Amino acid sequence: MKLLKNILAAALVATGILGASAQNPHAAVHSKLIAKQTTPTEKVNLRKQAEFIDFGRDEEMPEIDIYTEGWNSKRVNPFTEAQVPNAAMIDIRGFVMPTKSNRVTSPYGYRARFGRMHKGVDIGIKNNDTIYAAFDGKVRLTNYEAKGYGNYVILRHTNGLETVYGHLNKFLVKPDQVVRAGDPIALGGSTGRSTGPHLHWETRYMGYAINPQAIADIPNRRTHGNTYAFSKSTYTQAGGGRTYTASTAASSYIVRQGDTLNSIARSNGLALRTLLNLNGLKESDAIHPGQTLKLK
Repeated sequence: MKLLKNILAAALVATGILGASAQNPHAAVHSKLIAKQTTPTEKVNLRKQAEFIDFGRDEEMPEIDIYTEGWNSKRVNPFTEAQVPNAAMIDIRGFVMPTKSNRVTSPYGYRARFGRMHKGVDIGIKNNDTIYAAFDGKVRLTNYEAKGYGNYVILRHTNGLETVYGHLNKFLVKPDQVVRAGDPIALGGSTGRSTGPHLHWETRYMGYAINPQAIADIPNRRTHGNTYAFSKSTYTQAGGGRTYTASTAASSYIVRQGDTLNSIARSNGLALRTLLNLNGLKESDAIHPGQTLKLK
């Protein structure tokens, strides 16, 4: 008789005549308990979250040094220690900021939590912002490094420096191409080891990663002076080797082939209107190589 009742109950459940809760009296209670639980997609209160997460210290691991550690370092660093002088004076006139942004999001320096140097500065940009050559020179390398830099460009400059531009979306130049300060070389992005769009920018002298902020006054988009005194003992310091006096700023500029009023103003840290007023020019006026323009 008991077996017959069980078979009959199963048949009624299957046909929907008898509810599952009648067969299992705990089912309804269980469903109510589940309904009262917090859904896993509930948003965390951002104010409370900020109390236990220090966003300022939550930094991405610095890029590996492609000059010494990268899988293609033989191509990246052609210099030997014997070639590098203990000191050198480097002409840094003609500098152009590599981005329209002047917002440093991560400075040069040692990262204790990772046990690694961050050998450049990170400058916050928008995706596909244009990246510019910092000095006159030639493209030495365009490449991809998955472990850190993503798409990157290395420029070798006529003043002996090399500059590195990392996390790029697109190259606008090719190896051996000659570039002038201010020429577009790439579109910025977030390739490689990156948590968001930014330019990783390095300044190198024969493989030595100089603190870029010792050369460039990034917030004011100009260099600290006309020259940078490289020294193996001070090259990592923010103030090491820089000439930081008003008297060092050039008072005039001789126009070169390819220059524009805009590029001259940018490279000398001037507003275009200031340059025009100093020289009695209009924005539509033509300039020619060999022409001398006032900067003060």
